Amino acid sequence: MAKIRSARVIVCSPGRNFVTLKIETEDGLTGLGDATLNGRELSVASYLTDHVIPCLIGRDAHQIEDIWQYLYRGAYWRRGPVTMSAIAAVDTALWDIKGKVAGLPVYQLLGGACREGVMVYGHANGATVEETVAEAMKYKAEGYKAIRLQSGVPGLASTYGVSKDKKFYEPADADLPTENVWSTPKYMRSVPELFAKAREALGWDVHLLHDVHHRLTPIEAGRLGKDLEPYRPFWLEDAVAAENQAGFRTIRQHTTTPLAVGEVFNTIWDAKQLIEEQLIDYIRMTVVHGGGITHLRRVASLADLNHVRTGCHGATDLSPVCMAAALHFDISVPNFGVQEYMLHTKETDKVFPHAYTFKDGMLHPGEAPGLGVEIDEDLAAKYPYRRAYLPVNRLEDGSMTNW
Repeated sequence: MAKIRSARVIVCSPGRNFVTLKIETEDGLTGLGDATLNGRELSVASYLTDHVIPCLIGRDAHQIEDIWQYLYRGAYWRRGPVTMSAIAAVDTALWDIKGKVAGLPVYQLLGGACREGVMVYGHANGATVEETVAEAMKYKAEGYKAIRLQSGVPGLASTYGVSKDKKFYEPADADLPTENVWSTPKYMRSVPELFAKAREALGWDVHLLHDVHHRLTPIEAGRLGKDLEPYRPFWLEDAVAAENQAGFRTIRQHTTTPLAVGEVFNTIWDAKQLIEEQLIDYIRMTVVHGGGITHLRRVASLADLNHVRTGCHGATDLSPVCMAAALHFDISVPNFGVQEYMLHTKETDKVFPHAYTFKDGMLHPGEAPGLGVEIDEDLAAKYPYRRAYLPVNRLEDGSMTNW
C-alpha cells in the first residue's frame, strides 16, 4: 500500500496558464497530473482543492481504478469538462506514482509499446495560401510526416488557426474574449485552393490535415469534404459541432474524406454513437479533458472494435505533463492514428522538464519511470496566473456562432 499523504494544486503561467495537481505518498513519492481547462482554469483548481483533495488523503495510491470510480460515480453530478479534467489530473498523477514505484515508464504498465514512436503533426499556418504552404515546407524539412494546414480567408480580418508566432500558437489571447467575424461561404471557397497548392508543393508523401473548428452544418461539411477528396486529406477535423452525434450521418453520405472529432469530449458517452455507427475515423479525446489515462483506454478499446483510430488533441493548453501522458497512451494502444503536437515555449519547458523527445516526425515518451515529467515549483511561482479567454465568433450580421 502507498497511502496518499498530501495533494495540492499548482497554478502557473509560463507563457500560458497551466493547472497541475501534485500528489505525494507517505513514502515520499510524487505524481503529477494536468488539470488545465483553457479559459476556465480556476474552476478546475477549485474543484480539486475544495472537493476532490479532501477525499484522497489516506487512500491507497495504487487503487487507480477504484479511485476513478469513486470520483466519477461518487460525485452524482457526473461528466462535464470541469469534473472530468479534475478526475483526469488525479488519474494521471496516480499512474505517474505507480510507474515510479515499479521503476518503469507508464507505457510499460499499459502493456508495452505497440510501435517505435508516435507520429505527430505540426501546424502550418499563414495569412495567405502561399504563406501557409511555405510554412508547411519548413515542417516537411524538419521531418514531419503529417502537417495541419490553416490559412487566412480572403475578406475576413482573422481566422482560427492563424497566428502571429508560427511556432507558439495560443488562442486564449485576451483578458476578456476577443470577438472575431466569420463567413462560411468565404471560407468554403478558400480551403480547396489551399489543399490544391499544398499537394502541388508538398507531394503525396506527407499527410495533410485541416481543422474546421465546429463551424459548418452537416451538409456544408459534406460539400467541403467532397471538394477536398482529390487531395486525399488525412482528416477533416471538427467539421460540425458534435452535440448531435447523428449529424455525422449526413456528412458520411456525401464524402469519403476521413473525419476526426472529440477534443471537447469528456466521456465515452460523447463519442458512443459516433464510434459504434462508424461515423468518424479518428477520436480526438485527450487525457486531461477525457477523464485520464484510465478512461481514455476505454474509449480506445471501443474505437478499436469499430475501425476508429485515436488522434488525441495536443495543443499548447496541454501542459508537458499531459503531453507525456498522451504519448505513453499513444505508444501503447493498437489503434493509434496520429498525435497533435504544438511546441511549448522555452519557459514552459523549463518549468516542466520532461523525458519525451522528437525525431524524424515522431515523439517518444522516454524511459524514465512514471510519466517522465517533473515541475520546478520555484520557477513556476515566478509565473503567476493571468486571466485569459478564448475568442468568440460572430457572423457578418452580428449573430453569435461557434468559435
